[in-house]
Amino acid sequence: MDINLNMVDDNKNKLIDKSIDMKIDKRRVVLESVARKMFLLNACIAVISVAAIAFFVFYKGLQPFFSNNAEGTYSLIDFLTGTEWRPNDNISSALYGILYMICGSLMATAGAIMIGVPIGILTAVFISKVAPIRIKKIIKPAVELLAGIPSVIYGVFGLGVIVPKIMQISPQSQGQSLLAVILVLTIMILPTVITISESAIEAVPKAYIEGSYGLGASKIQTIFKVILPAAKSGILAGVVLGIGRAIGETMAVMLVAGNPIAGIPTSIWDPIRPLTTNIAMEMGYAFGLHQEILFSTGVVLFIFIIILNLILNKITAKAGEK
Repeated sequence: MDINLNMVDDNKNKLIDKSIDMKIDKRRVVLESVARKMFLLNACIAVISVAAIAFFVFYKGLQPFFSNNAEGTYSLIDFLTGTEWRPNDNISSALYGILYMICGSLMATAGAIMIGVPIGILTAVFISKVAPIRIKKIIKPAVELLAGIPSVIYGVFGLGVIVPKIMQISPQSQGQSLLAVILVLTIMILPTVITISESAIEAVPKAYIEGSYGLGASKIQTIFKVILPAAKSGILAGVVLGIGRAIGETMAVMLVAGNPIAGIPTSIWDPIRPLTTNIAMEMGYAFGLHQEILFSTGVVLFIFIIILNLILNKITAKAGEK
C-alpha cells in the first residue's frame, strides 16, 4: 500500500515539473518572439529613414530638369558640365554649373586619403605593436579625443593656423586653397582610420605572429608580411569610413576652401568649392529654382557616395575572402 502511495506522489511531482518546464519554455518563446520583432522594427526604421531621405532629395533635386516644373527649368548637361555658379533671380541669366565643384571634391578627398591613410595605419601599428605601454596610454586617449572634437573646431584651427602658413609660401594672394582643405581633412580622418585599423590589428590571431617569429622573421617583417595582410579587411573598412567622412565634411572645409564661384582647380594653391559647402552656404536664403538646384547638387553628392561605397565595399569583401 505504501509502495503505491509513493508511486502516486512521484507521478504527481513529475507532472508538476513538466508543467513548470512547459511554462518556462512558453515564456522563453514569447520573449524570443518579442525580441525578434523589436530587432525587425529597428531595422525597418533604419531602412525607412534612408529611403525617405533618398526619396525627398531625389524628388526635389530632379524637378529643375523637367519641362513642366513650376519654378522653371535648367539643362542637365549645363548643370553637370558647367564651371560657373552664378545664381540670379532672372532664370535666363543664372548659371548653375557644378563640374568644378565635383573636381574640387574629388581632388580634396584623394589628397586627404593619400596622406592620411598611411599616417593612420602606421600610427595604429605603433599603438598596437610597437609603443611601450606608457606611451600607448598617452597616444590612444589623444586619438580618441581627436575623434570627439566638433568639425567646426577643425575649421577654425585650419583658418587660424594652416591658412596663414600656406599664405606665406603660396604664389597666390590667399591661403584658403585646395592644400588647406587636404590638410584639414587629413587630420579629420585620422581618428577613424587609426581606431578601426588598430582594432583590426589587435584581432589578428596570436598564432600567426608566433608562427612568424618561429620561422625567424623579425618584428618589422612580421608586421608588414603577416599582421597587416591578415588585418587588411578591417583596415580597408576604416579607409572606407575615412573616405566617407572626407567627402561629407562641410563646416571645416567651408572655412578653409575659399569657395570661388568659378574655375576648375589646376594646382594645390587654387581655392575650391566642394559640393557640400555649396549646399550649406546657400540653402538658408535660396528659393525657387535656385533652391531646387541646390537639391540637385545633393542628388549628385548622394549618387557619388553610393557609387563610391559600392566600389569600396566590393574591394573590402574581396580582401576579406583572400
